[in-house]
Amino acid sequence: MSSRQAERPHRAATALALALLLAGCGATVSSQGGAPAPATVTPGAREAQVTEVTRALLALGPAVDPAEAARAARIAVELPLERARAWQVTDPPLVHNFKVVNGLREKGVCQDFADALEIGLAAEGFRTLDLHRAIANARNLKLEHATVIVTARGQPMAEGLVLDPWRIGQGQLWVGRTAEDPDYRWESRADVRAWHASWKARASAGL
Repeated sequence: MSSRQAERPHRAATALALALLLAGCGATVSSQGGAPAPATVTPGAREAQVTEVTRALLALGPAVDPAEAARAARIAVELPLERARAWQVTDPPLVHNFKVVNGLREKGVCQDFADALEIGLAAEGFRTLDLHRAIANARNLKLEHATVIVTARGQPMAEGLVLDPWRIGQGQLWVGRTAEDPDYRWESRADVRAWHASWKARASAGL
């Protein structure tokens, strides 16, 4: 094997690592693990998850309106699947991120899914549910991850439900309570932006 041939695997690995860093969505071993993308969601499985998410939203508090919980659940389950088809998301999350960074796909990183879900939910004008944009890993060397968290009206984000359509793959929804998420520690997007602004100000001042 020539030295040029020996360098190719290393270059490919370096390019992949750089692309994943630039993509800005972090998957962990427990949620991603490098496994193949899950199979397409069947209609029965989709309806079962809508029911599951509806119940989880109702569990956020007695003031949550059942009709709103049902509408939010259906949007959270179905909209990301529609976007995944439109964005041609057919690979595991980090592989698709690599394609986006290298211009092989237009969209489909975590921020794209979070944006789409937030817009879809916000359009409903819920009275008994609040939407929160959340970011994880903003203050460490892991890859940042963005998602939407839903709470009962007036409740803090820490008491909410994470609706993450990116980490499993192909727009399939991961659902769990914010404080019980095994993979991410979430902060509000506003807090992260304030921290970034403060950090930049200190850096500019040489502090």
